[in-house]
Amino acid sequence: MTVIRALVFDVGETLIDETRVWSRWADRLGVPRLTLMGLIGGMAALGRSQMDALRLVRPDFDLEAEFAAWRRDDPSGMRENFDAADLYPDARRALGALREAGYQVVLAGNQPPQAGDALAAMNLPVDAIHTSAEWGVEKPDPAFFAKVVSVAGREPEEILYVGDRLDNDVLPARRAGMRTALLRRGPWGFLHGDLPDAAEADVVIDGLDDLITVLADGRVRPRV
Repeated sequence: MTVIRALVFDVGETLIDETRVWSRWADRLGVPRLTLMGLIGGMAALGRSQMDALRLVRPDFDLEAEFAAWRRDDPSGMRENFDAADLYPDARRALGALREAGYQVVLAGNQPPQAGDALAAMNLPVDAIHTSAEWGVEKPDPAFFAKVVSVAGREPEEILYVGDRLDNDVLPARRAGMRTALLRRGPWGFLHGDLPDAAEADVVIDGLDDLITVLADGRVRPRV
């Protein structure tokens, strides 16, 4: 019987609370924080991206140009980045518990180049950290999930991919042969957890601490 041997985690809104990041974006663009948060939620409900929310505020928005200008204006600030203060309260605890239970634990998500160093600086209890920038491919591209399987060194069905989105996490990971956990966290997590396709996930969880329980009691069962 095939069992789960590795867990691979998305980053944004799975491990990292992006509230402070988007608050700084709101300040940067000169709109109330609640306004930008509402627009991001609206884009999530419409199946559109966070960048579409930024372009609603500023139609001529150019991400790379804004990054460059922001670095010039605030070279020592956090800007679009995150640090250990942005970890969800259960993140370190759950990662450690899973590793202590004997599971291989890997982080792999859509993140810019500096995110890998930021995550490494947190000294998280994980076996490896990878980003889309490092790999040159982003979710939901199947090539991203092929890289997940490769770096884990496991059969796809031995890997549980954990994320907050159906479109970027659950559905493409499932197509790659992995098992999946949908986390009801962040705007996408709550919205996607209420969609019919949430049934495609092997398990839907409300927090990362739930993973030890669902793995121990056999709720993530081999597919037949």
